[in-house]
Amino acid sequence: MLSALRFYLLPAARLYLLGLKVLLVQLFSRPPRLPVMPRQDGKVAIVTGGGRGIGYEVVCHMARLGVHVIIGGRDEQEGLAAVRRICEQYKEAKVEFKKLDLASLQSVRHFAQSFKERDLPLNILVNNAGVMLVPEGRTEDGFEQHFGINYLGHFLLTWLLLDTLKDSGKCGLVSRVVNVSSSAHRIGEIRLNDLNSCQHYSAHAAYCHSKLAQLLFSSHLHQEMQSGGFPVSSCAVDPGMVDTSLYRHLWTPLRLAQSVIAGLLFRTPAEGAATVLSAALSPVLEGDCGGGYWANGHRDVTTLAFDPQLQLSLWEISLQLLGLQ
Repeated sequence: MLSALRFYLLPAARLYLLGLKVLLVQLFSRPPRLPVMPRQDGKVAIVTGGGRGIGYEVVCHMARLGVHVIIGGRDEQEGLAAVRRICEQYKEAKVEFKKLDLASLQSVRHFAQSFKERDLPLNILVNNAGVMLVPEGRTEDGFEQHFGINYLGHFLLTWLLLDTLKDSGKCGLVSRVVNVSSSAHRIGEIRLNDLNSCQHYSAHAAYCHSKLAQLLFSSHLHQEMQSGGFPVSSCAVDPGMVDTSLYRHLWTPLRLAQSVIAGLLFRTPAEGAATVLSAALSPVLEGDCGGGYWANGHRDVTTLAFDPQLQLSLWEISLQLLGLQ
C-alpha cells in the first residue's frame, strides 16, 4: 500500500499540483508575444511533430518568414495535410513532410541520412514532438516510451545532424537546436541505473523524468558546442500549458475536465509557439546570449545550476545506449 502511494499516486499528485500552479501563473500573466522577426530566406529548419499543435504553428510562422521547413512526423496523412494547408495559405511557402518515427532508432537514422544526402544546410532543429502519460510500453528498440521518444530519439536525431548544424552556422549567425521541454522537469528525477523505469513504473513520473533528461541534454550540448568553438547553440523552452492533443492520455474524468477548462485557462498553440519561435529565430540570441532555459518569453536562470556531472553521466550513458561510443 505504501509502495503504491509512493511510486504511483505521489508522482501523479505532484504533476497535477504543478499543473495547477502553472495555470494560476498563466491566469494572472500575459502570454508571451512574438516580436516582429526579420525575413529568414535561405534558412532550412527541421521541426519534429510539426503536423499539429505547437509544432504546426512553428512551421507556419517559419514558412511565412521564408524558411524552408521540413516536418518530421510519424503520421504521414496528418503531415501532408499540414503541408497542403500551409501552402494554400502562403503560396511561396517551402514546406515538406518526411516520415520520422522517434520510437524507432532505425527510422531516426533513415530520416537523418536522407536529409544529409540532399546537401542542404540545417540552420534550425526544433525537437518538438513528444508523448505524455502513455500506457506502459516499449519502443521498437526496447526503451520506455517517454524516455525513448521524448529524449533518446531526439538525442540521436540531433547527434546525427550535428555536423550539418556545425557546417551551416557561422560567427554571428549560429545554427540553433531548440528542445521543447516542460515545467514538469522540475519534479523529474534522473536515475542512471533505471532510465527505463523498470523498477517502478508511473506514466506521470516517466514523463517528468524524460523532460528533465531533455533539459540536461540541451544544457550539456550547448556547453560542448561552446567549448569546442562551434557555431551552434542549444536551448530548451517551456511553452506553458497549451491546448493541444498532448493531454489525450489523461484519465477520462480529468480529460473531460481538461477539455472544459482548456479554452479558458490554457494557451493557444500559437501562443505556445511564441517562445519556441523566439528561441529559434530571434537575432537577440546570437553569440553568448544563446542557450539556457526559456519560459514565458524569458530566460529562467533558476534551472541553469544543474549538476554538471549528472549532465555528463547522462550524456555518456545515452551514447552507449545508442551505440555511438
